[in-house]
Amino acid sequence: MKIVVQKFGGTSLSTAERRKMVVDKITAAKNSDYKIVVIVSAMGRSGDPYSTDTLKNLVANNSQNTSPKHLDLLMSCGEIISSVVLASELESKGFKVTALTGYQAGILTDNTFGNADILSIDTTRVLNHLNQDEIVIVSGFQGATKDGETTTLGRGGSDTSAAALGMALNAEYVEIYTDVDGIMTADPNMVPKAKIIEEINYEEVFQMAEKGAQIIHPRAVEIAQNANIPLKIKNTLSNHPGTSICNSSKIKRHLAYSSKDSDQLLTAITHKTNITQVTISMDIDPDKDSKILSALAEASISIDMINFFLDKKIFTISDEKVPDLEKILKSFEVEYSLLSNCSKVTIIGSRITGIPGVMATMVNGLVKENIQILQSSDSHATISCLVKGEDTKKAVNALHHAFGLDK
Repeated sequence: MKIVVQKFGGTSLSTAERRKMVVDKITAAKNSDYKIVVIVSAMGRSGDPYSTDTLKNLVANNSQNTSPKHLDLLMSCGEIISSVVLASELESKGFKVTALTGYQAGILTDNTFGNADILSIDTTRVLNHLNQDEIVIVSGFQGATKDGETTTLGRGGSDTSAAALGMALNAEYVEIYTDVDGIMTADPNMVPKAKIIEEINYEEVFQMAEKGAQIIHPRAVEIAQNANIPLKIKNTLSNHPGTSICNSSKIKRHLAYSSKDSDQLLTAITHKTNITQVTISMDIDPDKDSKILSALAEASISIDMINFFLDKKIFTISDEKVPDLEKILKSFEVEYSLLSNCSKVTIIGSRITGIPGVMATMVNGLVKENIQILQSSDSHATISCLVKGEDTKKAVNALHHAFGLDK
């Protein structure tokens, strides 16, 4: 049985006209002799009648008193509504269709309401419907505990649902439909010369998602990579082939660096805004270091771009976490300084660290535009620089040009 999983986001389902295009995408796959499993998000975005945020706002005045379990039950409704509406439209075209909740589709999670992890998927019911030549529509973003309590999967949960079901069903591939033609070399709203990336490997797209690109959730990429299931990012509103995400061995990309082929070295430039740089001045006291880090972890404050020296510690956090951070640092009576409204700009490409000339090109590209580098960090697939927020657009465009991605 050849199975394809198709996931459609909220904007793809927001209007009757767009849902007609969704039906066309499903029909095309069905006509290619695939068994189809469709994952749907809630229709529209914040402010639209059935979006997740709109539903959540129904209890906004009592949110402090609403249990996480009840909040999950409420937030799961948007996807259920979406699945029934799409099922109705497919049925009107003569298709046999079954709409299922995450629980009915066999998605078992832990009991971390609001951000549950998928433990297992029993595909029996889904396969039974597929064997009867039915299109199966599954409400994304949700599952249930062993006791049958509804849970939601957190940010990007519908992407996670799609990848997890793709793995469980041993799908040929998973298609993620959005309102853009695919993954681009940079945010097109910031870089007019950004290009569509035809092929990218799992590691690179994972890093893009982690470093700020709003493409696909990192958890979904990890699941697909572990199962070696190809992902495709496509546009509901066009017939563009989109971006294919697969194993590195299937992508032929030259990695040796020179000024002539720099456009083949990098995959993309990403950016993440609303970051605060934290500098803590402190004596050599490993015990205090450990206690501060533990306190930050307990307060759910994630730190990044970490540089520890003998007399000071420098790292970054999201701007929204600054009030919580300051409470902790004051309790330890340490001197500190904050630089808010910063941005993290990252170049991404397989195995770029250690290749001669990459860091020099990055630094020179920023220096030419008089952009101050506040801090840097790297991994085997990324190099990041912290810059002032006001320099974000200029920095991303400078690096996009410096590494030949404009071509």
